[in-house]
Amino acid sequence: MFERFTKDARAVVQGAAEHAEETRAQTVEAEHLLLALLDREGSRASFALAALGVGGSREAVRRDLAEARRRAGLTRAETEALAGLGIDVSEIVARVEETHGVGAMSGHQRGRRWWSGHRAFGKGAKGVLEQSLRVALARQDRHIGDEHILLALTVRPGVPSEVLADHGVTHESLSAVLGSGSGRGTGEACA
Repeated sequence: MFERFTKDARAVVQGAAEHAEETRAQTVEAEHLLLALLDREGSRASFALAALGVGGSREAVRRDLAEARRRAGLTRAETEALAGLGIDVSEIVARVEETHGVGAMSGHQRGRRWWSGHRAFGKGAKGVLEQSLRVALARQDRHIGDEHILLALTVRPGVPSEVLADHGVTHESLSAVLGSGSGRGTGEACA
């Protein structure tokens, strides 16, 4: 499948791995793909994000992702469901952080030496990349671009889609900005 990725899409995948490395995450996850997309400039996804008003609020998106990471990656819906059972996630996070430090529930290895090789892709990131192929096929595009990864993030449940929706980026709004697909491909593929 990777041979179908454009240069921009490959850069997103590589950037996601770098974000995982920087934060010492055990695996590359969907949030790392979103962070890498936020880093991009001059690509279809970056233009779509700018058109939807995210261009100036990229730091706010990053903060929202970091806050979700502090909650161990739970979405607001999951947090509310737990609250309905009498479980206060904020209280749990506060107690864990009091004992183990801020960000202890993030799933990242803080202060510990971690192997500095290639990170495996977690279930969420793999799912997004597989969904990006389905999105490209549905749009009749021959290659998978970074815009397909962004579209895939909006349709997969989880923190990245929730954070994007909070900033006005939904599958519907992205589809409107990007159009219906070209049928000709989305840019130059790299062999």
